[in-house]
Amino acid sequence: MSGEGAALAIRAATRADAPAIAALIDGLGYAADAEVVTARMLAVREARQHVLVAADGAVIGVLTTSVMHVLHRPKPVGRISMLVVSPERRGSGIGAALVAEAERLLAAEGCGLVEVTSNRRRVEAHRFYERLGYEHTSHRFGKTLTP
Repeated sequence: MSGEGAALAIRAATRADAPAIAALIDGLGYAADAEVVTARMLAVREARQHVLVAADGAVIGVLTTSVMHVLHRPKPVGRISMLVVSPERRGSGIGAALVAEAERLLAAEGCGLVEVTSNRRRVEAHRFYERLGYEHTSHRFGKTLTP
């Protein structure tokens, strides 16, 4: 249950946040449980990536970032690869607060550009990013690899 009236905090995720993060990811249609999320969070941390949560007594949003060093850009490229806010709290500024903190962290790491990945079916998310100043600049292709 969200802490009604509690101040919103944007902070680094902890192991204790894993069940709530798993529920948010599951709400997007991706299978996730707390154990798997905990393992992935540890791997992300080792790769010097960020997992941020928005909490007001309960975790109500999550965002992940990574940094890529590419040959064709003078500075590293930051990427927001996942942003989820509890459906009942969308439209209240939580996603924008998470993105602002991600941008601050990525700028501090020397990134000259931030990219966002978003499933092409999530049209409302695309509008959200455009309102924050992001532009549709490229297409991304994916291929599932099997062992």
